[in-house]
Order: sequence, then structure tokens, then C-alpha cells
Amino acid sequence: MASTSTASSSQSSLPPSAFNPRRHVGVHAERVTDVSSTEYPGHYPDEDHSWDLAKFKENLRVEVKRLSQRSIEFDLVGVDASISNAFRRILIAEVPTIAIENVYVWNNTSVIHDEVLAHRIGLVPLNVDPTLFEFRDESNRQPTDRNTIVFKLQVECRVDTDTPKEKGAPKRYVNEIVRSGDLVWVPQGEQEAVMSHTKPGPTNKASRNIVLAKLRPGQEIEMDLHAIKGVGKEHAKWSPVATASYRLHPLIILKPDKPVPPEHAHKFAKCFSPGVIQVGPNGEISVDERSLRNESMSREVLRHKEFEGCVELKRIRDWFIFNVESEGPYKPQDLFAESIKVMRQKLTNIRQAAEALSADVDGAGVHPNGVATADGDVEMAGV
Repeated sequence: MASTSTASSSQSSLPPSAFNPRRHVGVHAERVTDVSSTEYPGHYPDEDHSWDLAKFKENLRVEVKRLSQRSIEFDLVGVDASISNAFRRILIAEVPTIAIENVYVWNNTSVIHDEVLAHRIGLVPLNVDPTLFEFRDESNRQPTDRNTIVFKLQVECRVDTDTPKEKGAPKRYVNEIVRSGDLVWVPQGEQEAVMSHTKPGPTNKASRNIVLAKLRPGQEIEMDLHAIKGVGKEHAKWSPVATASYRLHPLIILKPDKPVPPEHAHKFAKCFSPGVIQVGPNGEISVDERSLRNESMSREVLRHKEFEGCVELKRIRDWFIFNVESEGPYKPQDLFAESIKVMRQKLTNIRQAAEALSADVDGAGVHPNGVATADGDVEMAGV
């Protein structure tokens, strides 16, 4: 019978802690088990699992696995799912960007209604650094060069009379397709000096070719567009990412007490994502841990009785594989850092509100950033 290697910390490229059963989520045919962490005070006798900053720093790890111009894949290890999910939600909904909000239509004789065209224009991603601008809130509604970017869209379609036409060829038109690249930035105040290094407009070549409308001779579009700073929880056009998701790191444990029969080795390998299971010349089975992160965990192997007891499917509870696609002014490698800034600000607001609640000034908590009510409640800004 062919020998079968088993995943163990002694022969693995994964860190030894990855094989700690306390970190594993069990993946079974019809259910998952051990989804919640048990490492908290009082669960294990004679073990202290109270939160410790030094231990947290030791276990925390962030490692970039893949980076391109528009996307990044990185591992976040050593945190609870609630923290990872908070970062995911912040990436989608709370990292600020600039998007077109106000559309002033002076002329639109195209077949697209003003509201539909304005909505399409608002979804065009812009390359403007949001740190250069302020939010426009209820107390600051007046457009200025510090909170508003102005674009102009003026396109008129006509018959092309300049290009020689071959006999029988169809008519050619000038400006028959209105694209996002037709947006023209109109500098206001000091904007031309501040943003001289990067001219505001769509983020990249692909977003400059977004079709906004199609025209025919005699049709024209003339608009003024005001772009402002916002966040994705107000409208998706301000979301800096096309997608931000995570999944738990897969783990495949081969059982040495019941090896896979060599005549079924290739069938066993086909139950997993390509490249995850390696089959030797004599039918021996091994796990390629460099490809293990690509495993889809389809559980196909659990459908076959001949493989029952040969393998255990796990996921590592605190090892998160993040995939983030940037669709805004941020480089992919900067997005996670921006989400950390937002998280830190949220924690600051909560701490200030808690301090305000604990203060005893005239029977109610007061704080510069916390407005106390008669019953002592405090409004938390920006949480």
C-alpha cells in the first residue's frame, strides 16, 4: 500500500500554530462545527486567557500575498472575526472618496432622461485625493474650492464632413458616443496649484472609456457637475472598492491511520481545487501547502464512501484571506491602512463619549465632542 503523508507541524511550511485544534473550524458534509473561539477566561481549567496586549502583538500578522495595480490579496492573522468584518465593512462603506453629487443640466436632447444620465455620471470613479477636501455637511453647504470639484460636460454630435467618404459607406458621426473621458475639469480657487500633479478625472484608462450616452446629429448634452466628498454608506458611488471580501484559510489534514487507496489517488485529487493535492508516481498523496489557500472547500471528497475517514477538512478560525479591488483614488496597498484610520477615529469617539458619560458636571456628562442631554445621554459624533 502506498504511503500517505499527513499534514503536521513538523513537516509543514505552515506555522506550527496553524495545527492547533483550538483554532480550527470543522467542515463536514452538512454542517460546520467549532465556529466560535473557546480561548477566553474560565473555559479551560488552570489556563489564563485574559486579553494581553503583548500576546496579541505576538500573534498578529499581516502579510501581502498578491499585489497588482487595482487589487490586493493579503492575510490578516490573529484577530477575531468581528474585527475582520469591521474592517471589511469600513472598506466598503466608510473610507471617503470624491464622487459627482450635483448635476446641473443646461441642455440634454439625447434619448436618455436627465435623471438616468445624472445617475450614470455619478458612478464614474474619480482620481481625486479625498484628503485635500472637506466634507459638505448641513453647516457647510456652500460650495467652495475646499469642498467641491467642478466638471463640465459639453458634447454635440454632428455628421463628419471632414473625412473623405467612400461610395456606399455609412455616414460617419463626430461625438456619437459620450464617454466619461469627455468630462472637463474646471479649476476653482487654488485647486489648479494644489492638484497640478494629477489632473482630476476618471481614475484610469478603463474608467475614461465608460459610455454615458449615444448621440445622433443635432443632439447635444451640456452640464455642470459638482463632485463632493462622501462615504459609501450614504451612496455606493462613494465606495472606494469594487469588492472587499475575506475567507478563512483552508486546512486539509490527511489521516495516517487510513491512507487513500492508490487506485483512487487521482479521483481523490480531483475532489479538490487544481494543484492542492499532489499524486506521486506510486499513488502516494500529499498536500501542496503553497496551493492550499486556493482550495474552495467544496466538500466533494465527503460525498465518496471510499474516502470516508481518510481526510479532515478544516478552516483556521483567525486566519483571514482578504481580497480587495480598488476602484477609486487609493492604491490597493493603501486601502487597509485607510480603514485602520477610520477604525481608530471610531474608537476615539467612543472613548470620548464614555468619558463624557462618567463625568459628573451639573448632573450630566459634558465633553467637547459629546453633547449631553438632560438625562445624561451623550451623542457620539461619527460613530
